[in-house]
Amino acid sequence: MRIRRTLPLALAVVIVAAAVILAVQLRKHAPPEAARLLPGADAFFYVNLSWARKVSAGNSLPAVSHDPVYERFIRETGIEFERDLEAAAFSVHYPARWPGGGTGGSALEPRFSEVFMGKFHGEKLTSYLRQIAKSVEDYNSVEIFTIPLDNRTFRVAVLSVDSVAASNHDDAGVIRGIVDRSRRLASPFGGPALLRRYYKRVQFASPVWIVAHIQPSAPEFGGWGNVFPKPADVVISASYNPLHLPLRPGSLHLRAEALTDDANDAHTIAEKLGVFLTMFHAAEAGSQGNDPDVKAAFDSLQVHQDGERAILSATIPPGFLRKIFSESPAEMSLPGRDVPSPPAPRTR
Repeated sequence: MRIRRTLPLALAVVIVAAAVILAVQLRKHAPPEAARLLPGADAFFYVNLSWARKVSAGNSLPAVSHDPVYERFIRETGIEFERDLEAAAFSVHYPARWPGGGTGGSALEPRFSEVFMGKFHGEKLTSYLRQIAKSVEDYNSVEIFTIPLDNRTFRVAVLSVDSVAASNHDDAGVIRGIVDRSRRLASPFGGPALLRRYYKRVQFASPVWIVAHIQPSAPEFGGWGNVFPKPADVVISASYNPLHLPLRPGSLHLRAEALTDDANDAHTIAEKLGVFLTMFHAAEAGSQGNDPDVKAAFDSLQVHQDGERAILSATIPPGFLRKIFSESPAEMSLPGRDVPSPPAPRTR
């Protein structure tokens, strides 16, 4: 009798434990939360800035020059992106008129949707957005601020104390969809279709990656047509393996995969990339005084074909990473810098 009673209980424990382990494994290989909130699109970009701060020994990102608009944004919201931003996910909507179509609707240029994760002062940010918004929509208990910007409609929603969404897509349903997804329980199966299809090819725990559809016949893709004979999907990611010593970061392993419809297309892409690398190395051999870390990074570039995939790989040494994150760029475009200033108080 005891065996009959304990067997179902033991079986239930095993099933629950297996389900928990499966859920953990699925979440480990699922896109980050910020990316899962994004709408369907034609290209995606993600960056986790915590690894960059590890490279710079826990400091904030390199300082950038602050124009008056961004300075006012910092003063009124208390948010400084190079200090407070932890991660950001972007989706790119190609115009529908482009060859092959896109998710940007009737727009003449690409549209963008973003989700930012970080330390935000919700009340100050909301107050600032109220001042510059043309209108405010209460949607699912979340305020969506509509801001006119450069003849476009820019919408912003504060999702939580640590996440903000934005989009300049003409369709208001795009940012409403982000709000809806943020209110559901997190699911490892969530996220846009293109991302679900290819995220498994992103290197594990990659701090920065791109998943994009390439349409070389579109004039806007410029020189991409020199490499891609036909439309293809691209996955670019980095694998960062930090050492335990804070001042000695590990190397960054980059990999770019072009996923084609057949092996012939992959062979053509790999062959063309190989020609470019040969030309580059020939030009490099004739130059003098190259930085050894930069030289090591470019010398590590390799191209090969694997079935229907053309793969480009490289290793960025620690010295090169330290140079990148210890030097301040002359100018950096940050979210919020193009947001208009609040209107001046009216006088009677």
